[in-house]
Amino acid sequence: MKTMKWMVGLLVLVGILALSIHSFATHGDRPATNKAIVLAAFGTTVPEAQKALDHIDSLAKQAFPQVEIRWAYTSKIVRNKLAKQGKVIDSPETALSRLMDEGYTHVAVLPLHTIPGAEFHELYHNVRLFGQMAGGFQQVAVALPLLSSHQDMVQVAKAMLHHVPAQRTADEAVVLMGHGSEHHPSDAIYPAMNQVFQEMDPNVFVGTVEGYPAIDDLLPKLRAREVKKVYLMPLMAVAGDHARNDMAGPDADSWKSILEKNGYTCESILQGTGEYPRVVQVWLDHLHTAYTQLQ
Repeated sequence: MKTMKWMVGLLVLVGILALSIHSFATHGDRPATNKAIVLAAFGTTVPEAQKALDHIDSLAKQAFPQVEIRWAYTSKIVRNKLAKQGKVIDSPETALSRLMDEGYTHVAVLPLHTIPGAEFHELYHNVRLFGQMAGGFQQVAVALPLLSSHQDMVQVAKAMLHHVPAQRTADEAVVLMGHGSEHHPSDAIYPAMNQVFQEMDPNVFVGTVEGYPAIDDLLPKLRAREVKKVYLMPLMAVAGDHARNDMAGPDADSWKSILEKNGYTCESILQGTGEYPRVVQVWLDHLHTAYTQLQ
């Protein structure tokens, strides 16, 4: 009997302690909510390409006028090159650490990637870890990259076609260069995006530098369409090294050189998708969805 009374007493004591701990954890005013946004891009060292990111920055600040907005570059190579020029840009992890130290409680991160590829998933994983730290952020949210649904693809395709030079005629082709991701399943988004463009205009094609379809895959399609002129456009946030060298550069292996060798006249449009307001709006819509999740 004594043993039973002792056990009952112990259970009551444990219950009281549990209630006391719960009361301690919830007692007092909840910390003030302090929200911020991190815009995370691969980054660029090309001065002419920076205007795309500046444009995104301007539109983001218009869309979220009362919110602290920070930038981060995911590429260590880009960050190191810029640092040698006296321009210090944080990594996403450093940007988040600064915000945590400064007392921000809720953070939404917008990945300025085109597809949910390897870089996006690495960023997503690391950002989520910040949300699990004891004593850290109350909540973090990661927005989706640009092409994350069929609706995104349609919206972006319409926006891109709106920016094709007005003098282009229906019998002239447009070839858009995406980056591609040879070893990641999200590379399949590029053929899907190509189909979306094809349904809108059969002389518009999507290719990639490091995935499928490559420029060699597009040549038979261009021949079948019997076009004589090709407009080249980047399907990337900035018109950086890939656009200026791999797409429009003078070397023999650039898309422009390959197409000219095959008898096509080429014209390059060196503008990243970040320079087109209607494309940026897709990113900002994704950011708004993530931001509204912060409670």
